Order: sequence, then C-alpha cells, then structure tokens
Amino acid sequence: MKKILIINAHQKYESFAEGNLTQSYIDKANNFFTKNGFEVKNTAIDKGYDVKEELEKFAWADYVLFQYPVYWMSLPWISKKYIDEICSSGAGTVTYESDGRSRTDASKKYGSGGLLKGKKYMLSITYNCPESEFDNKDGFFEGLSLDQANFAVHKTFQFCGLEQLKTYSVHDVYKGDLNLEKELEKFEDILKDNFL
Repeated sequence: MKKILIINAHQKYESFAEGNLTQSYIDKANNFFTKNGFEVKNTAIDKGYDVKEELEKFAWADYVLFQYPVYWMSLPWISKKYIDEICSSGAGTVTYESDGRSRTDASKKYGSGGLLKGKKYMLSITYNCPESEFDNKDGFFEGLSLDQANFAVHKTFQFCGLEQLKTYSVHDVYKGDLNLEKELEKFEDILKDNFL
C-alpha cells in the first residue's frame, strides 16, 4: 500500500486568511487518497507538531503533498520554520546525510546527499496573483514559470532527495471569480496524473 503525508502549511490570519480554501484542498486530497487505497497521515503546521513525530512521518511516507498559500512571494513563516526544523533535525538520520560533496571524490555534487531518495513530492499552491503573471516576460515575475517562482521550496525538498511531481496552483483567490468546484476537479486530475 502506498503511503502519503499531506502537510497543511497554511498560517491563519483572522478575517484575512482563515484557511478555508487550503482546507478544501486538504479534504479533497484526503478523500482522493483514501478512495484510491493509500495510507494517509496528516500534519497541520499551525496546529502544532512534534519534530520527532514529523521525522517519523517523512521516513514512513512514499509521497509528500505540501499544500500552502503564497504569502509575500513565499511560504508562510511558520511553514518555513517547520521545514527548517524538520530538515535540520533529520540530518544524518532521515532528511540528508551531508550536502553530497566529498573531499576524495570530485564527481559527488552539492545537493546529492539527501536520504529521502525514491520518494516524491507535490506542491499545491494558492495564489492571489493571476496565472497570467507567470511565463510572461512583462509580468510581475519577469518571465519566471510557476515552478521557477517557487524555486527555493522545490530545492529544499530536492536537497533531501525527493523527486518533484507536477505542481498544482489556483490563482486570483481574492480578486477573481474563483469557481472552487471546477478548481477542485483540476486538482483531482493532477492528483490522478501524479499518483495513479
């Protein structure tokens, strides 16, 4: 049976970012994976966590789904704190052995010392910015793709050895006419492509 860790990386801000949209995606993911025979474990970062338990979850999981809203072009700060604590605390045991380099073997490259090799991750991201800002040289992100704009998050997981799956994103969550039902269908289609 395949095993997945679903991480709710939302950070609540009263009356501005309550977490309902993120929870809709978490609920959809839980239903999808349960229905398709996966073992599922969850972490909701803003509800608190135990570092040792989280490391056990990462060691256990075949897959990680990381669901987060983009705040100020990056992760919510509590989610960055979570990643720093988990990745650093797992050094030498779960997350990474070293940075990968060797003083005696120049062929070993930086970033190749991850211990989570053979596992995969997916980012699922909510944005207020319109999708048109990506892959657009005149857009705010100056031609960057969605994945390039989230480069640091990708590289953190990859440093620990995980392999990237296709990213999902939803846009215009405040200023657009968000059709959540339609977006959740698109999300499920990407889950099917990535995991089935």
